[in-house]
Amino acid sequence: MNTESSRHSSSHAAELLTTPNVALPVDKELVLKVIPMPADCNANGDIFGGWVMAQVDLAGAVVPARYVNGRMATVAVNQFIFKQPVRVGDILSFFADVTRIGNTSVTVQVEVYAERFHSQKKYVKVTEASLTYVAIDDAGRPRKIQSKVEKTQEMM
Repeated sequence: MNTESSRHSSSHAAELLTTPNVALPVDKELVLKVIPMPADCNANGDIFGGWVMAQVDLAGAVVPARYVNGRMATVAVNQFIFKQPVRVGDILSFFADVTRIGNTSVTVQVEVYAERFHSQKKYVKVTEASLTYVAIDDAGRPRKIQSKVEKTQEMM
């Protein structure tokens, strides 16, 4: 085994010993599962942060789509925290829930948990983020989100 492989193996073993196993959230919805591949790596051999951000944006859009009923766009990344590195072969689980619904926008909290390749059924929180999506019309302008009460009245 070369020195680089040896160093990577020992750092992996140390991570397994020091990273606590956390429970997956029960108050959020599982909206996406994905496994990062070698093409998604940065120069350090970890998964590129921009790749994780793109996956969070996709996952974050799932729940607000139910309220927006049409086109929407990401207008803000309010917070984005990388807590642990993501590695090739990790099984990532993305959980989301709506934290605010405004007149034209929906804010979502996304939490990402990794099930490490070598330690199945043990989870570590790797990322958390808050994103805001805005409902848009065909011209790309913000439009009002119809409330549940308005939808119910329309159906009558």
